[in-house]
Amino acid sequence: MTPYCGPAPERTDWFGAWNFDPYLLTALLVLCLWGALTLRHQQRDRKGAATLAMGAALLAFVSPLCAMTVALFSARTLHHLVVFGLLAPALALAFPIRKVPVVASFAALSAALWLWHIPQVYSAAWDSALVYWAMQAALILPAWAFWSVILGRSKLEHVVWLVPLVGQMGLLGALLTFAQRPFYLEHLTHAERFGLSALQDQQLAGLIMWVPGMIPVAILAGIMAQRVLRRDMHI
Repeated sequence: MTPYCGPAPERTDWFGAWNFDPYLLTALLVLCLWGALTLRHQQRDRKGAATLAMGAALLAFVSPLCAMTVALFSARTLHHLVVFGLLAPALALAFPIRKVPVVASFAALSAALWLWHIPQVYSAAWDSALVYWAMQAALILPAWAFWSVILGRSKLEHVVWLVPLVGQMGLLGALLTFAQRPFYLEHLTHAERFGLSALQDQQLAGLIMWVPGMIPVAILAGIMAQRVLRRDMHI
């Protein structure tokens, strides 16, 4: 069965594999117009964040990255980092979700991260566009809420929630990197087109989550904690 964003592109023409799903493009256009109307009298920073969010959405779901997630699990991991680490924070800055319990948003985000990596759930999202978008929503919405708390409330008890988040990403990265067999059999034949075995592709995904994924969040946690401590000491 062809998954959403599929079929998997060839190694030589992946850069031409754009996703022009009319339903997706219509939804993005409607959201873009709604955002422009909502923010027309707002500060430039919020408008810039909204523009960044739209760019991240296009990168994740319209650009060839979408098709590459069908070929390579490592591309799927990069896709999740774009959604979680770029799209969701930009949405939080542009359209912050108010009065969100940090515990609830963290728990929901953690559940989504682990669910995406359960092979049976991954297969279900591969086989059904409905499940695929349900899983995307399960990741985007709690990440949006989580970043709304972290970026919108300058309190140390909120910043420290980045620590267990980084820990989970490190654990997931280690499990993928040091596994002795591939977990996601959907990529067995597709990865070979790009000169990788499915296990090598999975190990690369683990390294992507470990380094490009975990380190920026850890740096952000340090910067935010430093700012909060300076402010509190000044007070």
